[in-house]
Formats: sequence, structure tokens, C-alpha cells
Amino acid sequence: MRTCIVSCRDLSGTEHSIEVVAESLYHAVAQGLRAFRENDWVGDIGHGQTTISVLVKNPEVEHKVRMLDFDRWLASGSRSPAEMNLKQRVRELLSKV
Repeated sequence: MRTCIVSCRDLSGTEHSIEVVAESLYHAVAQGLRAFRENDWVGDIGHGQTTISVLVKNPEVEHKVRMLDFDRWLASGSRSPAEMNLKQRVRELLSKV
């Protein structure tokens, strides 16, 4: 588990960031999206080419994920039981919004 800062711009161009604790890059993306979607201050988040940034702390590393790639990963088959469990938890996070 790592502490991460997840950020993105909504469709009106406002950038939003939130700190989450996640076990993987896509888990961090899902937690960030859920928090953004639940927050009245955040406008709609785009799909496709919209980029979500994940800054992993200690050591600090930044990743950028396009929504299109995130959606493809979530829809794809799992290569291991661990990945299958992770995708299920991510789907549950996103379905609660």
C-alpha cells in the first residue's frame, strides 16, 4: 500500500487532487475517480483521452493514465487471481458512486 496524490482536470478545466492509499496504479485511479464523482465541487470528468495523474510518494514517482486505457484494463480479462480480485474491488469502488 502506498500513499498517492491523484489529480485530473474536469471538463471545465479545473484541476482537482486528492490523497489516497492504494495497492496499485489503477486502484489509486479508481479511488480518485470515486472521490471526484462524489464531490459537488468537481465537474464532470471526461473519458477517452482525459488523463489522470497519480503521484506515488516515498519514493516519489508520477504516472499518467488515460481514461481510455483505464477502461480497457478494467474490461480486459485477468491474468491472475490477484488481478481478478483487484479488478473486482475497483469495480465495487466505482459502482458506489
